[in-house]
Amino acid sequence: MLRFVLLICMLVGAASGSTFNRAEGEKEVPQVKVPDRCLQLYREMDLEGRVDYTAFRQAVTGYYRIGERKREVLTLIDFSKPSTQERLYVFDMKRKKMLFSSVVSHGKNSGNNYATSFSNEDGSLKSSLGFYLTESTYQGKNGYSLILEGLEKGINDHARRRAIVVHGAAYANPSVIRNGGRLGRSFGCPAVPEKLSRPIIDAIKGGSVMYIYADKPDYLAQSTVLHTI
Repeated sequence: MLRFVLLICMLVGAASGSTFNRAEGEKEVPQVKVPDRCLQLYREMDLEGRVDYTAFRQAVTGYYRIGERKREVLTLIDFSKPSTQERLYVFDMKRKKMLFSSVVSHGKNSGNNYATSFSNEDGSLKSSLGFYLTESTYQGKNGYSLILEGLEKGINDHARRRAIVVHGAAYANPSVIRNGGRLGRSFGCPAVPEKLSRPIIDAIKGGSVMYIYADKPDYLAQSTVLHTI
C-alpha cells in the first residue's frame, strides 16, 4: 500500500488518468484510471487556498519514504511564503487533519521577509532545506526546545551540531510584524511564537517528519529523499 501511495504522488504531473507504455513485443495495455492520492489527501484535509500543493506533495512523498519515522505526524515549513504569512503546518496523517498553522522565523542570513538563501554550514546563520526527524526535547537558553536530526547529507545533516532546533521566541510573535513589517529572524532555527511553542513541540516531538520547502530546483537535484520525484 505504501509503495502504491508513493507511485500515485509521483504521477501528479499527469492528468486524472495514466497510460502505461507498451514494451517492445508486448500487447498494448489499455488506459488505467488511477486516483491522485496526494491530491485526494490535500482535498480531504481542506488545504486548498491555505497550503501550496507542490510543497505538500513533496512533503507527503518524503514522509512515506522515511522509514525511520515513529509518528504519523508531518510538519511542513513553506519558505516560498513571506514571514508575514502563516507557513508552518502540522498535519495528523492518521486522522487527515491540520493540527497547527503558524508563522515561523527563518535564519537572519537567509533573507529579510523571504528566505531565499540556505546553507548547511556552521556559522552561516541560515536555514537549511529538506527532511528532518524530530527527536527529544530539552530546556535551553530559548526555553522548551526540540532537537532536529537532518536526514539529507550536504543539505541539512549539520543541523544537530549547528544547534538547529524548534523553539519559541519573542521575535517570532505575530505582533513583531506590525512594527517591523516582517517577522524577526533566528540563527537558522525554525522559531515559532512563544504561546505556540510548547503545543507545537509536544505535537511533533519523538520521531515525526519535518520538511522545510522552498522553490529551489537545485535542492530537488541534490535531495536524497526526493531525487526520483
